[in-house]
Amino acid sequence: MKMGRWKTLLGLAVATALTFIPTTDPAGAYQALPERPETRSVLFVGNNWEGTVDIIDPKSFTRLGQIQVIPDLKERQREILTDPVRAGYYLAIRYLVGEGHDQYVDDMFTSRNGRYLYVSRPSLADVVGIDLRTREIVWRVPMEGYRADHMAMSPDGTRLLVSDSTARKVHVIDPSEGRKVAEFESGDSPHESQYSSDGTRIFHASIGHVWSPTDRPIFDSMKGDRWFQIVDAETYQVIKRLNIGEILEDHGYENYSSAVRPMALSPDEKTVYLQLSFLHGFVEFDLENEKPLRIAHLPLSEKAKNTPREQYLLDSAHHGLAMNPRGTKLCVAGTMSNYAAIVDRKTFEYKLFPDVDKPYWATNSADGKYCFVSASGDDQVVVLDYRNEREVARIPVGDHPQRMRMGVIHRDYVGVEGSPDHFGKIVEMGSR
Repeated sequence: MKMGRWKTLLGLAVATALTFIPTTDPAGAYQALPERPETRSVLFVGNNWEGTVDIIDPKSFTRLGQIQVIPDLKERQREILTDPVRAGYYLAIRYLVGEGHDQYVDDMFTSRNGRYLYVSRPSLADVVGIDLRTREIVWRVPMEGYRADHMAMSPDGTRLLVSDSTARKVHVIDPSEGRKVAEFESGDSPHESQYSSDGTRIFHASIGHVWSPTDRPIFDSMKGDRWFQIVDAETYQVIKRLNIGEILEDHGYENYSSAVRPMALSPDEKTVYLQLSFLHGFVEFDLENEKPLRIAHLPLSEKAKNTPREQYLLDSAHHGLAMNPRGTKLCVAGTMSNYAAIVDRKTFEYKLFPDVDKPYWATNSADGKYCFVSASGDDQVVVLDYRNEREVARIPVGDHPQRMRMGVIHRDYVGVEGSPDHFGKIVEMGSR
């Protein structure tokens, strides 16, 4: 069934369901945790449809292990299916957001001591803490709404943010205790959050009703509240709330969405680079003066040119953006055009890396040398070298990888470094 028809059906389903509801990287991404004598730096890859997380060595590009993050699936499903409203959302997530699949892993972060992994589970509407030694769930925090989404970890590791997709809020969790300690307001469909490098501010965006078929500019207001917010990380009060689409229009850039997708901050945190719904590229935005500086327009594939907006994957023309630690290059996931790109920050000149099937996230290695791009359609992670602007490897992972995060794991919990297991070896790309 075409995406436009699914959006229409989902809009009706959600409207019906609602009637039953009772009234270390300085370049703006998550700072990679430092290694300790007892820990090692690894890349965690969330396999959304499979319900697993792969552990990848970020230097040898080998898979060190895999974690099952839905051991309680049958229990959670029993709870969901006995509640008509929750069951309706569960099925809606499967047939639109999950493209016919349940969504079991969205985001993940680790504790500083490498002993715990924290995972948001969209279809199960919760976030869990998993003991990396026993692989057992040690705590669980349900969402108030019906879907969990992106997360963020404070630089000191004491606070975990979880976007509650249908509750218009972000939950603040103490991961050491597995309990909610605060929250802050968001718009419709809370999405991406990032902490400032000093941990005093939170940059947050909501993306509106991506399930809605009203994707044309004339119907834009029907997408709901889509805000870019700056939040005080101590009081959780909203310091600023900006409508990016309106600001763009005020500066002569018409018919752009207000929905901010992934973002990347410059090292001085004075400039932010924003991906927007339906934009094949990104916006360079001056945070101090609250105005757009430039828009980078990247290529569309022939398939993307001939794809109606209503059939875009969750309104995502591009979904995945990172910046190297020096702040000189950006790494872009060109979702609807099936490529990754490295873009010069000064000139916006770019190099494309084709044949990346449905890329949906980009993140840096802890040393900032590589950008990892998830190829969700190929079940691979593509490794790009920032300095040489070349593809160096493709790593086989589980079913439908999306979010990836650098973290640490206790050395006793993984196998011998550089020893690929039965899952398969990396695909070397040589000098490509």
